[in-house]
Formats: sequence, structure tokens, C-alpha cells
Amino acid sequence: MGRAIGRILRLLLIIILVLTVAFFLFRRKYQDVIVALAQTQVINTTSDLINDAIDQQIATGDILYDRIVYFEKDLDGRITALKTNMSEVNRLKTQVLNIINDEILALDASELGIPLGNIFFPEFLSGRGMAIPVEILAIRNSDASFTSDFSEAGINQTLHRLNMEVRVDVSVLVLGRTESFTVNSQVMVAETIIIGQVPDTLLQTGG
Repeated sequence: MGRAIGRILRLLLIIILVLTVAFFLFRRKYQDVIVALAQTQVINTTSDLINDAIDQQIATGDILYDRIVYFEKDLDGRITALKTNMSEVNRLKTQVLNIINDEILALDASELGIPLGNIFFPEFLSGRGMAIPVEILAIRNSDASFTSDFSEAGINQTLHRLNMEVRVDVSVLVLGRTESFTVNSQVMVAETIIIGQVPDTLLQTGG
């Protein structure tokens, strides 16, 4: 009985040793490929979450052009400047970033996992096989800002688009190592047609 237990323990020890060596050899050979795939997966998934969070705010009417931008005019009614409502901008930034951060941290490792088929013969086995887990550890930094695009929309008309740019720095765990990635995403959140002459200086900081 004792000898049988001893043989089983030795066999288990050998199996563990073989698996450990195989893991480190696998990681050494394919680490760069797996990290690159993990980066792509994290960036794509996070970008989708960012876009969904902003689209959600737009759909509920929480992001409106008139709340963010207002016009200053001269006595003749001509636009002299466009100003941003900074209190509204800061409110929207905080609200959107809170949603994004919560959604990212709620991601399950299985949602970001890299199927082995993506590493071996990806042309034939992409998306198949056991997945190598990729876990979001932390959001090291996140920020958002508004930018503007102006383009001609017709005679004496200018199309003004407001974009929200979001940057998120995330730390992930893959193959027992911590990696850091930066995700940048830009979404058009509001637009309007400005009738009349557009001044050279636009979107000055306002209260």
C-alpha cells in the first residue's frame, strides 16, 4: 500500500514537473505573439465598451449640443465666438468615464481569452480551442476630452461636430505577467449647422 502511494506521488510529481517545464517553454516561445494578440483583444473590446457607453448617453439625451456649446453674438446678431460650458463638459466626462471604468473592470477573463487556435494555424483554427485567460487587473488612468471639427456644409453654412476622445490605460495579466496597454477612442457626440460667417477663434473656454 505504501509503495503504491509512493509511486502515485512520484508520478504526480513528474506530471507537475513536465507541465511546469512545458508551460515555461510555451511562454518563452509564444509570449510575444500572445501579448500582441492580448493587446489587440483588449483594445478592441475596450474600444467597443467606450463607444457603447457614449452611445448610451446620446440615446438617453444626456449629451446635447446646446448644453455643451453656446454662441456669443455681436449687436448685429453675428456669431463672434463659440464657447464651451465647462461645468457640463466636466459632468459628462465624469459620468462617461465612471461607466467605462465599471464596464472594463467587470470584464471576465474568458471574454478576453486568446483561443489556442489563434496561435497555432490561425488561418484554419482561429477562435477555436482552449483559451489563454487575459485578466484586467486595474485601470491605471482614464481621461476624456472634447474636440471640434468644422467643415463646409453649403453656401454660408458650416457643419460643427463635437467629438469625445477617451484614453484609458489598463493593466492586464497574461501568462503570469503584467502588461500595460493604452486604448484611445474617438466618438462623434453632437453636431449642428452654423448659419453665417464663422469666426477664426472658436471654442474658447467659457463658464
